Amino acid sequence: MQNRDEIFTTLRDAMVELFELDAERITLEANLYQDLEIDSIDAVDLIDHIKRQTGKKIAAEEFKSVRTVGDVVEAVHRLVNAAAE
Repeated sequence: MQNRDEIFTTLRDAMVELFELDAERITLEANLYQDLEIDSIDAVDLIDHIKRQTGKKIAAEEFKSVRTVGDVVEAVHRLVNAAAE
């Protein structure tokens, strides 16, 4: 899970599985809270899922600033690639 496309695919699949969302609704521009109706408990589940997939935890402070699926992809990309450098 190194590039943004792989991260998005993994994230989309996780959101379909965890939150029973339609894959078509999950786009980079989709707002987590307004468009996808993810609440704070769901966000914690998503952070936990990302940790299991990457072996790294996104800081809660960083996750508070994300609004869209694309923001999550960028946060995970930074997290994964910071360790690779």
